[in-house]
Amino acid sequence: MKKPSPSALIPEKYLHRTFEIGVILKGIDGVLEVLGGGLLLALSPSRITSLFLALTRPELAEDPNDRIAHLLLHASHGLTAYSRHFLAAYLLSHGIVKIVLVVELLRRRLWAYPASIVVFTLFIVYQLYHLSHVYSTSMVVLTVLDVGVVLLTWHEYRFFRRQPGLLRELHKG
Repeated sequence: MKKPSPSALIPEKYLHRTFEIGVILKGIDGVLEVLGGGLLLALSPSRITSLFLALTRPELAEDPNDRIAHLLLHASHGLTAYSRHFLAAYLLSHGIVKIVLVVELLRRRLWAYPASIVVFTLFIVYQLYHLSHVYSTSMVVLTVLDVGVVLLTWHEYRFFRRQPGLLRELHKG
């Protein structure tokens, strides 16, 4: 296959950078999920409620009707031992899977592209299922971003399968 000119790689370079940014954001999300899952396991329900009270107090003093602060407080009061362990397991498993896939994508492991597409698509399906029961603007934003990452991952995979030597070209300059 003929090697494209450097000017033909410019749009590809921007798509590649966007892919890298999206993947890094997925990695940060994974780290936050692992931290959150760990905290849920490490803290008692009363400590979690106290922590949420301390975190939301300044916001509620400024805006007593803050919906997010009230949602966090409501969620912390409703934590049972079962829901806490389930949520911790969910966050830890999601976070660890995301971190592993992100690391392997950034290392450009070819197997990680289709694996990530499948796993992230399954996450999207679950998020859509969740949204069908409970609307959440943040979940909509997360789902849209996840769809973008899946599409960019698919594009990267197809591009590098067709042009395996061009990875170095995209990383120059």
